Amino acid sequence: MTQPATHPTALAAAERDRVAEEFQARLQSRGVTVHINDSLAELGLILEAIESFEFEVERSGGDLMVDEPPSGQVAEPDDPAFVIPARLSGESATWFATRIEAATHQLQRRRPQG
Repeated sequence: MTQPATHPTALAAAERDRVAEEFQARLQSRGVTVHINDSLAELGLILEAIESFEFEVERSGGDLMVDEPPSGQVAEPDDPAFVIPARLSGESATWFATRIEAATHQLQRRRPQG
C-alpha cells in the first residue's frame, strides 16, 4: 500500500514554520522580544539587522559575550552603544529593524576611517 502524497503547500507551510521557529529562537537567545504576529519576513528583517549590528560591534572592538547579556540579565557592556537596542512595547518589526540599522550606522560613524 502506498502512502498518500503530502500536499506541496503543506510542506511549504511546515518549512516556513520551522524556519520561523529557528529565527525566533535565535532572536530570543540574544534577548530580543519577538511578537506572535511577526511574520517570517519580519523575523528575517530583524535578524539581518541584528547580525549587521553585531558585526559592527566586533569591528569596533566590542565583545559580544560581554555586551550582550544572557536572557533576563542586565547588560554591563564595554560601551553602551554596543548593546542591541531593546524593542519597544508594541513596536513593529520594521520600525525595530530600522532602529537597529540606525544604531549600526552610529557605530560605523564612530569608528576611525582608514
